[in-house]
Amino acid sequence: MNKRMISRASLFLLLLGTLSCQKQLEEVRPQTSLDRGSVLTDPNVALTLYYGAYTAFRSLNSNFFIFGEVRSDIWADGLYTESEDGGLKQYWSHNFSQANAPAANWAGFYGLIDRINNVIKLFPKSNIDESKRNQYLAEMYGLRAYVYYTMLRTWGDVPVSTEPVETVGNLSALYKARSPKEDVMKLIKADIEQSLTLFGTSNALPAGKHVTWNRPATLTLKGDVYIWSGTHMGGGTVDFTTAKTALEEVKALPALGLQTNYQDIFDPTKKANNKEIIFAVSYEKDQATIGMFGSFLVNTTQAGTLLLDAGTPQQQSVAAAYPLVGGASRIGMSQAMINKLNDPKDQRIRPSFRIMYRNQTGFPVAAVLLTKFIGRVDAGVQLMDTDYPIYRLADVLLLLAEANTKLGGSPVAEINLIRQRAYGPGYTQYVNGSIDANMNAILDEYLREFIGEGKRWWALRRAGDTYVYNAINPAYLNINLSYKLLLPISLGMLNSDPLLKQTFGY
Repeated sequence: MNKRMISRASLFLLLLGTLSCQKQLEEVRPQTSLDRGSVLTDPNVALTLYYGAYTAFRSLNSNFFIFGEVRSDIWADGLYTESEDGGLKQYWSHNFSQANAPAANWAGFYGLIDRINNVIKLFPKSNIDESKRNQYLAEMYGLRAYVYYTMLRTWGDVPVSTEPVETVGNLSALYKARSPKEDVMKLIKADIEQSLTLFGTSNALPAGKHVTWNRPATLTLKGDVYIWSGTHMGGGTVDFTTAKTALEEVKALPALGLQTNYQDIFDPTKKANNKEIIFAVSYEKDQATIGMFGSFLVNTTQAGTLLLDAGTPQQQSVAAAYPLVGGASRIGMSQAMINKLNDPKDQRIRPSFRIMYRNQTGFPVAAVLLTKFIGRVDAGVQLMDTDYPIYRLADVLLLLAEANTKLGGSPVAEINLIRQRAYGPGYTQYVNGSIDANMNAILDEYLREFIGEGKRWWALRRAGDTYVYNAINPAYLNINLSYKLLLPISLGMLNSDPLLKQTFGY
């Protein structure tokens, strides 16, 4: 392979599990390659590399959702109308073992990291204007920190790579051991600081849609990361204080605010300058649409027989309300979870999901229809072009509430801002309580605020292991199965790379 060629394909998938012999290695060619000289001399070619990182990030969006939410209690033991999605069930039932490891090859994250590493390495030498170059590099450091943070929370120890794969010589050169989680966290924090330095002092958000990483996103990630390290890695009060400082800076930004109407956050016709969004994954007509929630919908045949608002004057079939929606009902909420969340006073619920009833005596519940990312009708088709938030202001408020609670302070101001938007002027104000009461109140708002946004599992984990065990069915996860808080790696990965070791406990 030409040493002047830089792979834009997912070469790390080869590194960790897809090759078994040197002959296969020699046959590998990247799907797309860019000449190093062109990247350094032609700004347009360099920008192709930069935008490719965002495209790769979007392609892995379903993994961010699954790792952050499907392992939680939201979708466990749920009702559905077709055959169950076994892959998703594996996550909420925590049915993991060395022989039954999900997300092989690190879920494809190293292909994304490789793209980011290419930008970080090449852009300092490129012909891109310096101010723009620093901005792009700041974005990439922020994205890389977010990806490694996701991996650390998912697997604990993971291989660290900060250099792009430029050539493939012999297979042994690609072997890489898992770095201790402490070293991974050091890289995450270093990338966060480098991102902030390169952004400078400006907290300006991108004009129009907020779909490129920015300084407020890095500050929000910093708050998230430091609460985690304060809780799980011995950082304690120092880390909680660092988190609070970063989050307070974001909260104070005049350009940000909670949308008055919750449903407007996810209205694809109201994307422009959405004041609540800090960073979101972009979905657009004729580009890419959000297709990862197909198993949370319903097929067109059943849509004609199932009812919404059954037994009320607003009763109608699912097909009448959503005539062009197609999918499958293969995962859902349990009746207990539906009962817990279905508060008619909470304006977050109806835009997030609708209950589907069977057209039978008593109108028994059939399943739920996830509506948060269902999109809109466009030219006779259901266009699912809602952007997917990675961070929005509600994240900042609840993260800040958590930091204040863990510092022994009060989360009342932040919780009440969330509740006021959810319930309107007559909302029940939260009153400061014990640390445990405050954390449970924060987690309850996470449960209701972020349905479908990949946040509930991470909120439980960041709060502390006790909160995880209190929320998850003990038949699936309990203190005696604590090793299952992290995922195993597959036998194929272990066989392909002799330096890899299995996640502790498996």
